Amino acid sequence: MSDPATGNIYERAAARNATDAGEDTAPLAGPWTLRGVATEYTVVVPAHGRWLELVSWGPPGVAHGPSPASYTGPTPFLTAGDFAPVEYATDAVRPFTGADLVVETATGDRRISWRYQQAETDGGQLRVTFADPVTGLRAAHCYRIPAGTDVVERWVELTNTGDAPLRLARAGSAGFCVPTPHGARLSYQWGQWAQEFQLAHLDLGHGQFSIGSSQGVPGHSFVPWLAVQDRAEPDGPTWGVALAWTGSWQIVAEPDTGGLTRVRVGRRLVDGGLELPAGGGITLPVVAGAHSDAGLAGLARAWHRYQRQLAGDRLHRARPVLYNSWEATEFAVDADNQLALARIAAELGVETFVVDDGWFIGRHDDRGGLGDWTPDPVKFPAGFDAFIAQIRALDLTFGLWVEPESISPASRLYAEHPDWVYAIDDRPITPIRNQYLLDLGRPEAAEFVHSTLDGLLGRHDIGYLKWDFNRPRTEPGRPGAATRLDLDGAHVANLHRIYAALRRDHPHVTIEACAAGGARTDLAMAAHADVFWPSDNTGPLDRLAIQHGFLHANAPHLLSSWVTDAVGLFDQRPRSLAFRFVLAMAGVLGIGADIRHWTPRQRAEAASWIGRYKQIREVITHGEVHLIGGPDQPRCAVQYTAPDGDTVVVLAWHTGRLDGNGLLPSRPVRLPLRGLATDDTWRHGDDTYSGSHLTAVGLPVRWTADHDAELFVLHRA
Repeated sequence: MSDPATGNIYERAAARNATDAGEDTAPLAGPWTLRGVATEYTVVVPAHGRWLELVSWGPPGVAHGPSPASYTGPTPFLTAGDFAPVEYATDAVRPFTGADLVVETATGDRRISWRYQQAETDGGQLRVTFADPVTGLRAAHCYRIPAGTDVVERWVELTNTGDAPLRLARAGSAGFCVPTPHGARLSYQWGQWAQEFQLAHLDLGHGQFSIGSSQGVPGHSFVPWLAVQDRAEPDGPTWGVALAWTGSWQIVAEPDTGGLTRVRVGRRLVDGGLELPAGGGITLPVVAGAHSDAGLAGLARAWHRYQRQLAGDRLHRARPVLYNSWEATEFAVDADNQLALARIAAELGVETFVVDDGWFIGRHDDRGGLGDWTPDPVKFPAGFDAFIAQIRALDLTFGLWVEPESISPASRLYAEHPDWVYAIDDRPITPIRNQYLLDLGRPEAAEFVHSTLDGLLGRHDIGYLKWDFNRPRTEPGRPGAATRLDLDGAHVANLHRIYAALRRDHPHVTIEACAAGGARTDLAMAAHADVFWPSDNTGPLDRLAIQHGFLHANAPHLLSSWVTDAVGLFDQRPRSLAFRFVLAMAGVLGIGADIRHWTPRQRAEAASWIGRYKQIREVITHGEVHLIGGPDQPRCAVQYTAPDGDTVVVLAWHTGRLDGNGLLPSRPVRLPLRGLATDDTWRHGDDTYSGSHLTAVGLPVRWTADHDAELFVLHRA
């Protein structure tokens, strides 16, 4: 971080703002520059001291020149703040074009106004504080770029130093300003259950674009992630934002008429405004902003590097090849059928065996059992620990499915604690999947969830936990509560606390985050969980599209993918077992098929693929990812380049019709690789290629009706 003299690169923008405010032309404080690997982010406090303002955000050195974000024209019918690249705006600063923070006093008055107080830089973190002289509200704007990344983390710490309570009617975490002189091109991910992470693009010349969730969970409909580009340069500079919040959220993008697109990111306050008593404080969720000069693919790599940093030391544990029993037995779990599956899985080379839903008392279908987390003695007549010991004797780690935040109306827990469920006094409760939702913000409910999971992991030899969440919140109430509560915030805070406690006390356990598929994949969960379950849809071509979108926002170490026998819900064209294995190798390999019915030939093929995956999984986990084409294009592949640059893994799939391939004259499909030195030589089997050939022409692959996927491993000669 740097803090240079204030009278140079910012003079034009500072002069404009100072003129509008009727003050001196020199900036009041800053500029400050935060630097990443290939990115810098520069902010300054203009002379009037009413807000913090962006100077530039882009590659190193971008601040050395007139600010691309500044606006020097007139603002008829608007204020200077409505056009300025404000970092965090109250409704007094941006009264017409959208504020990040809206605060009400006890009398209902709004229009909080900032005055600059001080700035602190410590250990690479910038903290710039403003205060409202009328109410005493203080806001610390905090910034940090973690080492080795190109992602700027931003958050705001609010403190009420006044004598009266305040109410936050809107409490966004950040506003990001992106220069889009030719109009904005937005990329986002939409979806629904079984069709998550669908990548889409939108040209936004005017108006407002908004995505979010009101479900108390990030949700299937949209991912809390957005990319912004100038419409004239779709493969050039790209900016992205993502939110570290596992509750309700909103992202709003709106271009102004001067060529700047402002993106507001933060919580959606579905429970009403947040109460901030006198002397109270609140820290708003972290928002991360990423930049790349290499389009969406480059932006994806920036997110991957960041999420690997979030994983910390856990990244260096090999993700085990797992088997999950759900699609084979569903609720009909018993010791005999699970052991039969485990024996076959061990023969195939699987390393972890996960017993899914149906292992506990009262759980014969989705109408009972949730909340009563005791192994069913009828299903495990020799005892649960004896069963686990038999799994472990096969040299398999044992894993278990749980859904600890949900409760069945027929459970003993609900009979004893009906008040632990989200409900509104005198209103019926809406069941989803025949279950209710525990109010995790209630301390006794949170303690029950933590003690249940801590007890299971402490009593039994469990090395893998699949934490599911199969319904959103419907009734936003807590019976008997005397005041308005931030239920969403309390639920998320306790969820994260429980994850952190389990991580601390059971560091050997791998935790998979699932929410009816991919409804909980925000950055906060990426820091707490080891792996995500991105979708309940395991059909091959459907899953290809899901994983293509997922890898734009998430690193491969977070992608759990299974080989199953399922057909797609949306694209039911058949694909080979090889296709399914190569697809599942794109992240963390798993199997979910009923392998009892696989033929000896299928089992032998599966064992071969698992062996090959174990040879490359470190490259998958740690390698630099390049997305080639896509599921709706003639070529579709993912390239992983090892950190030392000596190995390249390419997973490729045929996405078109298979009939007729190989029967008529044709040339092979070419997969152009990325990031290779042109003068290097690469080997694949008996074939040798130059780096120039692989990047300019591409790796050849010939599809046939019997060959619809391929794994390439290239070594630098």
